[in-house]
Amino acid sequence: MASPYNGVASNESWENLRRPQTADDGINVGKTERLVSGIAGAAVIALALRRKRLRGVLFPLGGTLLSRAVTGRCAVNRALGRNTARGYRASPVARGEGIKVESNIIVNRPREEVYHFWRQLENLPRFMDHLESVTVLDEDRSHWVAKAPAGTKVEWDASIQDEIENELIAWRSLPGSDIDNTGSVHFIPAGDGTEVRVVLRYDPPAGKVGAAVAKLLGEEPEQQIEEDLRRFKQVMEAAEAPVRSRKPAKRG
Repeated sequence: MASPYNGVASNESWENLRRPQTADDGINVGKTERLVSGIAGAAVIALALRRKRLRGVLFPLGGTLLSRAVTGRCAVNRALGRNTARGYRASPVARGEGIKVESNIIVNRPREEVYHFWRQLENLPRFMDHLESVTVLDEDRSHWVAKAPAGTKVEWDASIQDEIENELIAWRSLPGSDIDNTGSVHFIPAGDGTEVRVVLRYDPPAGKVGAAVAKLLGEEPEQQIEEDLRRFKQVMEAAEAPVRSRKPAKRG
């Protein structure tokens, strides 16, 4: 196999990426994660070539990601009993695991309006820049398509797990999703307005290494959520009339 640092893999390696995956070959990284790992690894190597001082860190990191993409094998996945090549993960993300993001903002609109706009999930791509689409499947389930690092895409199905009208929406991803995630949005009275607080925990493609690469490439999730909430505030405060959704049943 050619050195991962020159960004070229042998024909045999790419054939390994394309061929069917079986339970006996040790492959435990799914197609989407391998694609993200490969693109991110190449980006890290390119960054290392421009930043001499960081080469000692970036070259091994990029090589690890490229190896993950080409071989489909990951020691961390094996240790956790996680195999996305066969379509199973630990979902939802358990407390204390994955990456946690938390942010809040004050929106100068009544809590009921803010809640109902958010509850109509098709509205979310209007202010969440990383989201391409949200399709409501039924009362609780929805399908999400989002942008991932290095120009890739990820998809997942989510289910609302807890909901209190005008107060709380909580969700979790369903098994087989490209990204395991769980979280909640809280709507808290704040004078004449509403505090919107988002708490998200997720397991990114390529794991915590992938999250570190996203930060290196300027796609830090904390910053994305803050920017999304600022856009949400702008959309809500500029709206003449809120978009109303059906009234959900209260879940306890």
